[in-house]
Parts: sequence; C-alpha cells; structure tokens
Amino acid sequence: MSTMTQAVPRAASGHPKLLSGKDAAAAVEEELIRDVAALKAAGIAPGLAVVRVGEDPASATYVRNKVLAAERVGMRSIHEHLPETTGQAALERAIETLNADPAVHGILCQLPLPPQLDPNRITRLIDPTKDVDCFHPYNVGLLSLGEPRFLPCTPAGILDLLQRGDIPVSGQRVVILGRSNIVGRPLALLLSHKGWDATVTLCHSRTRDLPQLTRQADILVAATGIAEWVTGDMVREGVVVIDVGMNRVEDATRKTGYRLCGDVHYASVAPKCAAITPVPGGVGPMTISMLLRNTVQAARLRLPA
Repeated sequence: MSTMTQAVPRAASGHPKLLSGKDAAAAVEEELIRDVAALKAAGIAPGLAVVRVGEDPASATYVRNKVLAAERVGMRSIHEHLPETTGQAALERAIETLNADPAVHGILCQLPLPPQLDPNRITRLIDPTKDVDCFHPYNVGLLSLGEPRFLPCTPAGILDLLQRGDIPVSGQRVVILGRSNIVGRPLALLLSHKGWDATVTLCHSRTRDLPQLTRQADILVAATGIAEWVTGDMVREGVVVIDVGMNRVEDATRKTGYRLCGDVHYASVAPKCAAITPVPGGVGPMTISMLLRNTVQAARLRLPA
C-alpha cells in the first residue's frame, strides 16, 4: 500500500505543498557560483555555447534565459545566432568550430530547427563530452547503463525538485505521461535506477485505461504538451504532481491576450494533491539550472588527472 499521503502531508491550510522551481533554481545557482569559482581557481573557466537558428520567439526567450543564467553564475557564455536560411553544412561547420574550441565546455543547439535542417545529425555531431543537453546517443547509452556522464536537464530538474521538497521516491509508483526522448523516456530510466528505486509506468497516446493508471500514481509527471489535459478526476487524494507543460491559452482578460498554463488543470487537481509544481515557476527554471550544472561537470572533465 502506498504511504505517500502520510509521507507528504498537506499544509495546515489544506493547500498542497508548492514545489517551487524558482526557489530551487536560485539555490542551485548559489551552489554553482562556488563551483565555477573553484574551477577558475584551478585554471578552468567554464564556457557554454548556445546555437540558435532563425527567429522563433520562444527559442529566443529560452536562449536569452540560458545565457543570462550562465552569466549569473560566472560562466563565459557564447550565443551563436544564425539566420533562418542557414543550410545544414553551415550549421555543421559552426558546431565543429565549437567542438574544437578548448574554451567551450558545453554546447547546445536550441530546438526546434528550421525545416531544412536535420536535428538528429546535429545532435550526433556535438562532441559527447560537451553534450550538456545529454542528447547524443553515446550519452544516452551511458544513461541507460546507469553510468551517466551528464543527466538530461529536465528529468534532472524534476529529481532535484523531489529531493529538495522531501518527496520520497523509493518504492513509490510513478506514472509518466509522455514518452519523449527529452523528458519521459530518460526520466523513466533515471527513476528506475538503484538509489531512486521507483516503480515506473510510462504512458503515451496508445495507453489503454489511462485514467485508471493515473489514479494509482503516488507521483504523476505530466509531459503531454496538451494544455490542462490532466483533470481532478484522473488523480487520487495525496498525489504528488509534477507538471512539465508550458502552454499558451487564449485569454481575453489578459493584456497579452493569453495566459500560461501547464498540462495539468490546476484548479481541479491541486485540491487533491499533497504537493504540486506551479506553472510557470516549476520545472522550467530547474531545466536551465541543470544545464549549468552539466556545463560545470563538462569543465571538470578538462581538469588534469
């Protein structure tokens, strides 16, 4: 029988515990400031290069946030912005230049790319020792073996939030909605590793009797990409909910004409939760913090033996 309800009691107010990614990310950055300073003292100045192609507004925002976060912790940041019309060969040359640059320890290429570009080829071209997104097949293989060089950023951020929120994971039933290579699959791998010891169910669009499965979850991770898809009737009392989604929904009452929401219908789900992540301010900030942590790890790989 699950003990999650007893392990994660609601606040005295009856409201769920909020797992704030904003607060956790600030704490991680404080740790990284010390780590970066120590590396600089040892002669290594961690450097992160972010490659963006085109003018996608969401990508521009994500890249700006990553560059600013890197600078806050004392890292050197490079923003390589290429035009929308960039061809495959030109993008590959840019990646190869960064691969060869000893001052660059982490490289990421912001997705999505324009349609003329092949993201899989780019992922495989990035030096695995600089692949701080943990997308390269070599790094995914190490993750599968339980010997990760880097942890994939969003799953690592989720695990960090659970730890900092004192959410027990060992022996708990975790249901993950979404099987993407960025969130669902690597998170399922990590949670099944020794040390985390969760029992994981990975669900997708072909899963039968999905609400029956979600109602069994001690921890429910929603990464469907569908706004407010998870509703209150799909969860049990005392569940911990991690909402990975970030969606724009039209809202005429807002000056912007839209509001941001997750994959979880917060109003109906939160009253049943022991703990839940807010949107925005939940998983998103942690993804960036884990990217910086991976960059520090990549820089450590360059230290003399």
